[in-house]
Amino acid sequence: MILIDKILVDEKISTTNFRCDLSKCKGACCTFPGEYGAPVLEEEIKPMMDALPYALEYLSEKSRKIIEEQGFVTGTGDYYHTNCINKRDCVFVYYHDDIALCALEKAYLEGKTKFIKPVSCHLFPIRVGSFGGKYLYYEKIKECDPALTNGKRTGEKIYHTVKEALIRSFGEAWYNNYVTKINEEL
Repeated sequence: MILIDKILVDEKISTTNFRCDLSKCKGACCTFPGEYGAPVLEEEIKPMMDALPYALEYLSEKSRKIIEEQGFVTGTGDYYHTNCINKRDCVFVYYHDDIALCALEKAYLEGKTKFIKPVSCHLFPIRVGSFGGKYLYYEKIKECDPALTNGKRTGEKIYHTVKEALIRSFGEAWYNNYVTKINEEL
């Protein structure tokens, strides 16, 4: 583990080659089976609500119906998550050909909103844990094996591919300190 400004970071984040390959994984991270969708921070709910009208235009009728009837997020207290369709797709998933993509992110990339997507999605495959303080760790899943192969081909490490999300979450100074620390240890 590497300690950067009171945040512990798993070394695998700086040493593991990783670059998403949507043509191979098909957006599997947006369609994991389970009871809950992506974790959502309480402070993300309002910006998501503001972005919702723009995201809706990309969503299927089924997604729109679930959002209308159940909302886009559920939970209480410290744990919120996006709702899912049939215990699988996040309600914000839309498909381009056979690839699952995020309608929130599409609206953001088209300049319609200022909210890209929940930070848990933006950081993936990094997860944030707590031990009385934050720690970041790499969550290795089989569906991301193509990203490992692609990362080897491009030479990119996890922290390269989620740079924007790390800066969004912890600040540019934190990210620069992290990169400096990694380079010192090489």
